Amino acid sequence: MRGVFVDANESLAVIFERLEKSGDPKVVIHRNPDITSDQYPAILDGAEIAIVDHTALPTDVAKKCTGLKHVVFLGTGARSYMNPEELAGLGIEVHLIKGYGDTAVAECAVALMWEGARGLAKMDRGIRAGNWLRDDGMQLTGKTLGLIGFGGIAAEVARIAIGSGMRVVAWNRSPKKHPKVEFVDLDELLTESDVVSIHLLLNDETRGLISAACIEAMKPGVILVNTARGAIVDEKAMIDALKSGQIRHAGLDVFNIEPLPADHPLTKLENVTLSAHSAFRTPEASENLMRAAWEHCRRIVKGK
Repeated sequence: MRGVFVDANESLAVIFERLEKSGDPKVVIHRNPDITSDQYPAILDGAEIAIVDHTALPTDVAKKCTGLKHVVFLGTGARSYMNPEELAGLGIEVHLIKGYGDTAVAECAVALMWEGARGLAKMDRGIRAGNWLRDDGMQLTGKTLGLIGFGGIAAEVARIAIGSGMRVVAWNRSPKKHPKVEFVDLDELLTESDVVSIHLLLNDETRGLISAACIEAMKPGVILVNTARGAIVDEKAMIDALKSGQIRHAGLDVFNIEPLPADHPLTKLENVTLSAHSAFRTPEASENLMRAAWEHCRRIVKGK
């Protein structure tokens, strides 16, 4: 059984090569992270396993990938790049990797929260342009952080926030318990939280969940952080709320369109901090990710 890492950047390729063991299935590394979907059939060339970082795999393209039986997606958000149910109908199983970057993403979410509270990026831009900007920040000690969705990443955010003296409340679609975290309904979370951080998978139930009505229900001057998926939030409603001040600041690592176009309305707003879907990008998380990808390949070959 043969595999192809179809869209490897150099840093991931180096780690993947280093973690290969004697007796592992043959995996060809295609060192080009900027492929297009229509290149899949040629790159795979009949391989049974595709390791995919970020390149969309439309169902009509998958039909042309002769021999493809398994997709090892490097993360949990495969639905943003492919339709697992439709692929299953073609006999292609999609494998996800969970937990590899919980701490990395959590630290990024907390960094975006603190940046939103203090406006450091705005001050930095201003000083570089010759303007001495000094706005009042928000002191987060004693404030309430609301976590929408509560998995491994949110648990790490809670750990850091509680250690910083914040009260943490959370809402999850299924019942959860966690030390020092108060689980409340979504309405209560929205009205009580000084900071709202999103930690949900994107699916049919969560797409657009943070609607205009949800944003209107938030505490005026709230900080909104999203390191999950852009489509969970009504983007237009968020932009309107940023302009009106209902949202004090948004820290965003994810967007409806990626890469974010240079002329996108979010790039014109001073009270937004933008990062390039890179919350999970640390050496430690990459190591975990590549190790898990190899384990998937080994299990697939063994028929488990």
